[in-house]
Amino acid sequence: MDITIHSSFLPHTDPEASLAFYRDLLGFEVRLDVGYEAMRWITVGPAGQADTAIVLYPPEATPNVSEEEKRVVAEMMAKGTFASLNLATPDLDATFEKLQAGDIDIVQEPTDQPYGVRDAAFRDPAGNLIRMQQTA
Repeated sequence: MDITIHSSFLPHTDPEASLAFYRDLLGFEVRLDVGYEAMRWITVGPAGQADTAIVLYPPEATPNVSEEEKRVVAEMMAKGTFASLNLATPDLDATFEKLQAGDIDIVQEPTDQPYGVRDAAFRDPAGNLIRMQQTA
């Protein structure tokens, strides 16, 4: 089989804050920015990786979700327990220093984990947990 990851979805609560974070701070390219009524779906991805994307979506647009489920999703997003993303970089410490200057919500500074990776963790403006690890 020849399978690739095309898109992953992360909820957002503020499209402008998401753009500032993913485009301006992380340096991702904006591939699509689509609005419908008061909602926006923004597709971003790392430069040089045209086949890999993250779709930042308004969680209230999810079909067949009850008001109670929307409330639970909003609570989980605020705690950083609803969605997450794992990224990688060849120089974690330098990248983390740049991100830290961008006034991000830091969860964990770069740390050597007992399971063999060096990583850090922070949250995007919607509360999504992002882990970034050092590549070899």
